Amino acid sequence: MISIALLRGINVGGNHKIPMADLRSWLRAAGVEVISTYIQSGNVVIEHAPKFEVASRVHDAIEEHSGFDVPVIVRTASELSAIVAANPFPGVEPTRLHVSFLADAPDAAAKEAAAAQEWTPEEFTVVGREVFLHLPEGMGRSVMVPRLKLIKSATTRNWNTVLALVELADRWRSGRGPVVRRG
Repeated sequence: MISIALLRGINVGGNHKIPMADLRSWLRAAGVEVISTYIQSGNVVIEHAPKFEVASRVHDAIEEHSGFDVPVIVRTASELSAIVAANPFPGVEPTRLHVSFLADAPDAAAKEAAAAQEWTPEEFTVVGREVFLHLPEGMGRSVMVPRLKLIKSATTRNWNTVLALVELADRWRSGRGPVVRRG
């Protein structure tokens, strides 16, 4: 089985710095045999047995070696492909589309409260455990992102990163060669 572990808040703004080579080493020591990381923001593609506890194994390895309590959100390769297929903003410039990954789907009251706010021209859509964010002015200029309570405990990736992770997982699943590491 192939899963993607998305780490929240590492190597961002100089905080919780973890070199990806160290992370791969720590995870191998924790029993993960095949690992690839993608860029420095904490994206780990892992091959594992079906009952392998990816989130807890990754979390515990990071905490043991760095002392950081890093939240880990996991999606299987199939789930990540389904997220791409469910994109409610097709045709949007990929640098203006982001996905916030949540551990659990938000409840109806939280979604209603967020939808009651005026965010124009920014917009969001909740699909299961993901919040798709269309940010026409980009993440750095977003008014919605710092105020959207739905994503306070999420880890967010831009659309290009989501697509790259799907491609890495698909290459791995299809046996089309080694996964290329970036970071």
